Amino acid sequence: MMAALAAAPLGCAAAAPDSGGETRQAGSSTLVAYFSRSGNTRVVAGLIHRALGTDLFEIRPATPYPEDYLATVEQARQERDSGYEPALAGKVADMAGYDTVFLGFPIWGETAPPVIRAFLSAHDLAGKVLIPFVTHGGYGLGSSQSVLARHAPKARLRQGFVMEADQERRTMNQVNDWLNGIRTGK
Repeated sequence: MMAALAAAPLGCAAAAPDSGGETRQAGSSTLVAYFSRSGNTRVVAGLIHRALGTDLFEIRPATPYPEDYLATVEQARQERDSGYEPALAGKVADMAGYDTVFLGFPIWGETAPPVIRAFLSAHDLAGKVLIPFVTHGGYGLGSSQSVLARHAPKARLRQGFVMEADQERRTMNQVNDWLNGIRTGK
């Protein structure tokens, strides 16, 4: 079910995508901006978008993260430790037109992914209501709230939504356990 929802298109008939990955609704003052690697956060973004009739923007790094999960984990760790903010593939065309921004992302290395810091640095959220929605693999919010407060200090940060959704890591662990059993003859 999650895989089907993650693969489903998020746009709707009344919306028109622009060149930056943004879907606009006529008259919407609310934006759902999200970054998703495995699809869990994309599903939550789609549900918020459809339920509230918001605009939608997918946050993407200019250079995609590796397909390999462990390579992505290592790259994200290096970026986090160095404070690196990757270039973005696109920016929200008219951030000034929004009063409320729902910001979705997975927790990486017990914090917000580097691409989220880059998104916050690239957009002025002063005076806007900022509502995070976060997926994680067992670590909860980590230090993501302080990242949001630090990178969007003039936004009105609200309590968000947090959901454990660590399918990728669980799948990897289950497969490795199974393969280890085969290797050891158990």
